Amino acid sequence: MILSTIIVAHRGGAKIANENTLSSFQQAIEMGVDMVELDVHMTQDNHVVVCHDVTIDRTTNGTGKIENMTLEQFKQAAVVDHVSKLPTSESMPTLREALELMKGRTKILLEIKRRDKNQYAGLEQQIIDMIHEMDMVDQVVIQSFDDQALFTVHQLDPSIRIEKLLFCKLPFGMCFDGKISRFTFEKYKMCASFNFMYKFINQNEIDKLHAEGFEVKVWTVDDPSKLNYKADGVITNRPDLFLNK
Repeated sequence: MILSTIIVAHRGGAKIANENTLSSFQQAIEMGVDMVELDVHMTQDNHVVVCHDVTIDRTTNGTGKIENMTLEQFKQAAVVDHVSKLPTSESMPTLREALELMKGRTKILLEIKRRDKNQYAGLEQQIIDMIHEMDMVDQVVIQSFDDQALFTVHQLDPSIRIEKLLFCKLPFGMCFDGKISRFTFEKYKMCASFNFMYKFINQNEIDKLHAEGFEVKVWTVDDPSKLNYKADGVITNRPDLFLNK
């Protein structure tokens, strides 16, 4: 493993903790990761909350779409332990709670989730306002598959670092970015990094991206032996395996 590679705990380390919880973020920080990745949605009453899925069904003992529930309803559900499958005493956090826990302790890779352009109106502005209010501009990076989310963040505040999530095979052609589209370097010139599924990138293409001034992170890699190239960052559910290399 390359020592200079940034290790990012995916959802706080989803295979060694209860994903996207304060306890998973705390464990990742104590482990010594460089960044913690988390996902955000918005409740019906416009609170930004942390969860990967559009529903709370898989990770809690509750049910329902996050966009259709209030913050109170969201917080009433108990996180289900990823091993025992039993409810815990923990609820899924708000973004503010997550930022408060991690402020000054680790960098954060925040993924904006959105199914369509009309979902979660005002989400980007809320996130930006919170980042500034908490004086965390240098600590929070925003990534998304959704172009509109990235372009909106950049338009509202160019000081926020943004990174483009991709699910495609190179050389550059048809890629999944919320829609199927052909992209160019110029289109994404405001993005600091292209973040690829690890199977769909190689050293030659990474070198090309570096030559264009972009960094490259890869996801989601849970076995160090799977990497035969040097990426700038590795997003993993098993940060413990990479930190021990």
